[in-house]
Amino acid sequence: MLREARQIAEQYQVVLSREDNHWYGRGLEMPTVFGDGKTVERCVASTREALAGAVAFLIESGNRPPAPATAARRTEQVNVRLTTDEKLLLEASARQHGFEGLSDFIRTAAIEATG
Repeated sequence: MLREARQIAEQYQVVLSREDNHWYGRGLEMPTVFGDGKTVERCVASTREALAGAVAFLIESGNRPPAPATAARRTEQVNVRLTTDEKLLLEASARQHGFEGLSDFIRTAAIEATG
């Protein structure tokens, strides 16, 4: 199972940031999964290993891991009207969960709620 999880995680995109001479990574497809390292290479390896563990857990618990971001092209758009307060609340929640954008947060939350 771990071999399969590593193969899936290898296809995921890793988002990197640097702070105080240390690298931090998170999965694009799984933004609440993190890794870190003193070098870019160590950070990516740490993040991929964390992603593999998360994917293995999903598989083991009977859930389907997210598809790699490159697997599907998003061509449809949905518009949602919010109050200013609702938008601020959702943006704060998105940041708290490791998302940089509101669209990814809403999409992920909605898809997870159906699954």
